This record gives sequence, structure tokens and C-alpha cells, in this order.
Amino acid sequence: MVEGVAQGVRQLAGRYQVGELIGRGGMADVHVGQDTRLGRRVAIKLLKPALANDPAFRTRFRREAQDAAKMAHPTIVRIFDAGEETVRDANGAESLVPFIVMEYVDGRLLKDIIAEGPLEPAEACRIIEQVLTALEYSHRAGVVHRDIKPGNIMIASNGQVKVMDFGIARAISDSSATIAETSAIVGTASYFSPEQARGETVDARTDLYSTGIVFFELLTGRAPFRGDNPVAVAYQHVNSEAVPPSSLNPRVSPALDAVVLRALSKDRFERYQSASEFREDVESAAAGSVPARKQVAVSDFNATLFGVNPSSVAGSEAALRQLTVDEDERLVRTQNRPPVAWIWAGIASMVVIIVAVVFWTFNLQPQQLAPNVSTEVPSVTGQTFEDASAALDKAKLQVTRVDESSTTVAEGVVLRTDPEAGTTVAPNFTVKVYVSSGQVSVAVPDVTRMTEADAINALKAAKLTYGTTTLSYSPDLAQGVVIGSDPAAGATVAGGKPIREGSTVNLSVSNGLVNVPDVTGQAIAAANAALSPLQLNVKVTVDTSCTGGTVASQSIVGDQAQKSTITLVYCGG
Repeated sequence: MVEGVAQGVRQLAGRYQVGELIGRGGMADVHVGQDTRLGRRVAIKLLKPALANDPAFRTRFRREAQDAAKMAHPTIVRIFDAGEETVRDANGAESLVPFIVMEYVDGRLLKDIIAEGPLEPAEACRIIEQVLTALEYSHRAGVVHRDIKPGNIMIASNGQVKVMDFGIARAISDSSATIAETSAIVGTASYFSPEQARGETVDARTDLYSTGIVFFELLTGRAPFRGDNPVAVAYQHVNSEAVPPSSLNPRVSPALDAVVLRALSKDRFERYQSASEFREDVESAAAGSVPARKQVAVSDFNATLFGVNPSSVAGSEAALRQLTVDEDERLVRTQNRPPVAWIWAGIASMVVIIVAVVFWTFNLQPQQLAPNVSTEVPSVTGQTFEDASAALDKAKLQVTRVDESSTTVAEGVVLRTDPEAGTTVAPNFTVKVYVSSGQVSVAVPDVTRMTEADAINALKAAKLTYGTTTLSYSPDLAQGVVIGSDPAAGATVAGGKPIREGSTVNLSVSNGLVNVPDVTGQAIAAANAALSPLQLNVKVTVDTSCTGGTVASQSIVGDQAQKSTITLVYCGG
């Protein structure tokens, strides 16, 4: 639906030209664009039209986009503009398309980098330090991101880290969207904090927990909690402890283990209390020292942004409580307490109810939560495209095939999907299926007239394999010079199959000789025609003692040096 809208919307707000699609997410598509008024390249995010049907979302979205646009920092993708565009479909129906105009970043998504495997610990620390710098800036501005994940982090071509979508996640989570719409927006629960999974109010420490998940994934190449569905993953966030990253990647130091595990504490008051504290410990661990646990004082700023630890109070409040307790001790209690048996019966009833509700909730399938309005992308990696199409069709999803070369995966086998497996999307959502086309096709280079050694080097440079050399006759190429190749120069197909990296190419090399045929008995004209391609020095002598015009004798025959002289005697009597 979004792609169809993008095709209909070629210009937004009278100044932004919408270009090609460069990214797709659960809640929006991203296009490259051009700000015609300022003449600069921008990224344009077109949100799902379904979101625009909620007036509460539109109001919150505008407010949060305005707050996010005020943030200017090298580690944060700037928001230049936001609004809504009214479009008319083929049936004449009008709909609103919310859009965001952002800074264009020439680089790669962090999730694509992680998909290639774990990073070196030093590089992982560098990236996380910049993410935490962005969060420190946003938290001081009073903005909580709420959706930190590799899909919202860009690595620019110069190595600069850029965090995206500040404020947008808040607008979505605060809106009155339906369960189906929320599922489509959130996509995956891999980066939820325990308080998000429990449906509690979140604060800035939620961002720090999600950053810890990203840090774990950078160091190990996988998320700490995985499951068959988002509910199972959310359950692990609440009830399961993460393993140390070093158990999955021996290159991770104990100091980094300590930093990651503290960031992933279930109790938000046991986690890092600020992005700067988290970043300082990352820097210490990267330098090889185990960070010391600091006692963080509760300031007015932290109390506002992070909440106050119920187990700790400030000095003035503690003194006030002590005075209150002392005063209460002087009073005579006159209120009757309820019987102890009633208290325990009430507690037991509440425990039974809570256990039953939790058991029922975590045994629900996504389809039960939102019947006919959401579906989960199945895992089809490693299957043939035909089998993958059948599985996605069964899940009521549309399929778009994208061929991509691979040096390790056989041709016709699925490499990955976008969105990835486990993502919850709306029915009939179009899933891109990336299919291996095998190794990259290679054209055979022209090695004619090269020396044999140079020709072999040229084949290696083209990522082809040198096979064998056959010595052949040549009238003009010196000994050791290449006459041709098999497959021939410029060929991309051999034997009905594509020529790929590693394919074998054989060479034909001059032996410096010509093979002179026996032309005796032939007419002089036919003999000349046979000898002419050999580029010999031909001399003709007439024998008048015989008749017929045929060659009576020749001076040389068989293997001879190039440019040799041959004398023909023919009957001319």
C-alpha cells in the first residue's frame, strides 16, 4: 500500500521530490528525495496511511516530530520537516499520507552489518559509545527514544554513527492504534525492556536496556533472547537472564561482560542510570579495566527523567520520615487490623489470578491476539524459492523476488527475507525474498597476443582459473605468445552455463612453427591458395619437360620455421 502511495506522490509539500525506495520498515518506507527549494538531498519517510486515520496519532506525531527536530547533534539524524499529504487513489478516494523529511545519510544500517557476523570488540565499543552520546544528548533534551535497535542506527561511509527516529516511537506508542497496527509498527520484541514487555511506563533507562541488547548483538552476532514468536521473546526479557557475551565469542573480555550484563539488568534501578555513566564504563572496559560500580546520587533531573528508586530516599526526605515515625510511635493505635487469615486468603487469591492470567497470555498465538489482522513472516532461509513462495503464500503474504550473487549459497536458494523472519506484519504485506544467483558472472578477458605468463596473470585478476596450455601453429605470432583462449575472449557462457568466478580457461599458445602441407600433384593455383595463409616466401620454377600445369615437386614440407622459403616446380611444357 505504501509503495503504491509513493508511486502516486511524486512531490510533497510543493518542494520535496520523492525518488527511489531505499528502505522498508514495519511502519514506513524510506525514499531518497530532493529538496527543490534548498537544492539538497534528503531522505523521505512515508508512514503507513492507516496511521493517519487516528486523529490522536496525528496530534502526537506532530508534537513529537517538532521536539525531535529541535535536536542537533552529529550522532543524531536531523529531522527537517514533517507533515501530511492528501492523495487520491485510482478509485478517486482521498487519504492522508504522513511523511517525515530527514537528513540523508550515505551509509549502511547497523542491522545489515551485524548480519555479517560479530564485530571486533574495539569497533563494537566505538559504535556503542556514539549511540550513548546521542542518547545522552536526547535525554538531556527530555526526549526518550523508546525504539533503540540496529534498524534505527546508521553507520555513515566515514564511520560516523547516526541514530534515527527520535520521538517517532513515542508518538506511535502513545497513540490509540489498534493491536494490529501496533504489531505492524513495532515489528519485533527483540529489543524490548522488561518494563515495556510488562506494559509499564517507560523512562530513559529503557533506552539504555535496548542499547545493551544492541551491544550484546554487536559482540556476538545474535540477540540474547530469541523465540518462536514475539510473546516468547518478551517473556524471556522479563524472566530470563542473559548469558555473558564471552560464552558466545571468546574475544569478549570479562570487563565487557560486566558492562553488558549490568545494562541488561531486569530492575531498572540496577541498570546504568544515565547514558554518560554507561559510556564511561564502555570506555574503561575497552581500555582493559573492569569498571567500578558507582553509587549515583539522585538529582532533581534524574528524578524527573528516570524516576526515584523506591529503596533509596534523599537526606531531607529520610529526616522527615524519621520525624513522622517518631511522632507516630507516640500515638496510640485505635484502628482495628483485619484478621490475619483474611489477609493471607486475599494474597493467595491474587497470586492464583495473576498466575492464571500470565499463563493464558503467554500461551496465546499472535493470530489469537489479532485474528485476521496480523501475520508473522515465516523463516524460509535455506529453502528453494519455490518452497519459500509456497510458505509465504500460506501465511497470506505477497512475494517479490530479488536475485543476489553469493559465493557460498547455491543458485536458487533463499538468502534472507525483508522483513526478516519473525516480524509481525499485516496480511498481504509484500515480502522481499533474496535468492542466490550463484557466483557473479565473469566475461573472459582478451589475452590474445600476450605472453603466456601475462595471460595467466590476467585470468587470475578476473578471478578465473588457468587450466592448460596447448601449443599450436601460427604464421605470425612468436613462440610463447597466446593465440586464443577456450572459452573465447568476451564469452560469459560456456557449455550452456554461465562463466562464474573460479571457472577454468585454457590457452592456445604459438609454438613458433607452421605446418607446410604437401601440395604436389595439385594445380599451381590451388597450391598457391593452400600455402598463402602460412605467409611463406613462395618461389615458382617451370619444368617444360612435363605438361598439365600441376606441381611436380616442392622444397619443404611439414613443420617449418615461420616465414620460410618454399620452391615449387610445376609442369608448364
